[in-house]
Amino acid sequence: MTTLVTIDKQAMPKIIFAASACLAALGMMFGPAEIAHAQGRGRGGKQGAPPPAAAASATPANPALANAEVHTLKVQGNVYMIVGPGANTTLQIGDSGALVVNTQYAEVSDKIIAEIRKLTDKPIRYIVNTSADADETGGNAKISKAGAPVIGGNLGAVAFENGATIVAQENVLRLMSKAAEGKADANADLLPTTTFFQGQKEIFFNEEPVIVMFEPAAHTNGDTMVFFRRSDVLATGEIFNENSYPMINLAEGGSINGVIKALNVVLDITIPKHEQEGGTYVIPGHGRLTDEHDVLEYRDMVTIIRDRVQNMITKGMTLEQVKEAKPTFEYDGRWGSTTGPWTTDMFVEAIYKSLSAKK
Repeated sequence: MTTLVTIDKQAMPKIIFAASACLAALGMMFGPAEIAHAQGRGRGGKQGAPPPAAAASATPANPALANAEVHTLKVQGNVYMIVGPGANTTLQIGDSGALVVNTQYAEVSDKIIAEIRKLTDKPIRYIVNTSADADETGGNAKISKAGAPVIGGNLGAVAFENGATIVAQENVLRLMSKAAEGKADANADLLPTTTFFQGQKEIFFNEEPVIVMFEPAAHTNGDTMVFFRRSDVLATGEIFNENSYPMINLAEGGSINGVIKALNVVLDITIPKHEQEGGTYVIPGHGRLTDEHDVLEYRDMVTIIRDRVQNMITKGMTLEQVKEAKPTFEYDGRWGSTTGPWTTDMFVEAIYKSLSAKK
């Protein structure tokens, strides 16, 4: 049975989350089969990687982020995908209001709200954070304040003051609160107001079951995915990134086997419509809109690289020897990077340390 914790914002330490990387203004292109992510690429392209996890240290506001473009793509059913400089935002709308998954950076909060207002004038009722990463939680304060809580909803909790309820796994709150320690000028309005420990949190909203699923020890130990059951759309957060190798934050409980386990959960949920295309759509943490075939390709790639590194560890190879052996070689043109916040070497090192850790 799911355990709830409701947090009074007035009692929490404040926290500032802002941009951790300088990004150029975005050029977006929509097509019938894909959308190019502001930080990523479509099939076969080669650009950057998602920003590293962290309820990170605060940085000054970034003008490049403030100038970034934000665009919206209709997915299917009640669900839309909002693309900007941070992690992809998922939006569900209906007569009851709006539900937002991940809020990107504070600098683009007004633009995200404007995109929502193009589609509905109903209140923003819920925000779900799939991890504590700054590019998923930075807009929490402003976007929550632009909304209103649900009174008497099935979630079992109401946001304090006036604003949308912010939902996350308990470890997201822990990470965000830890980042605020010793910072008297931090911002409590970013913090989740409703958390859960294990299993899943179910919200019935806009005549649709919305399932927030905890996937432990994946990108971090607080990751969730959000499944819109009637619309048949799954938002994966950082568990699946279409434009880079998976980012594994070992310091915060992430692991390679947890990532693979979570990707298998995605494959259990998704069902293609015809010839492995369409059907259940998957909104990744970063990158274009995808479906089951894309996740299958990604899961197989990650599993093959994991098995190669495990074999090298069994042979007694050191980390440097494993890196020199290039276990990712044939995949680097598609998902690899030699620069930026998450490189191929960092991915290989995370796998090596994850598999070498004492059980």
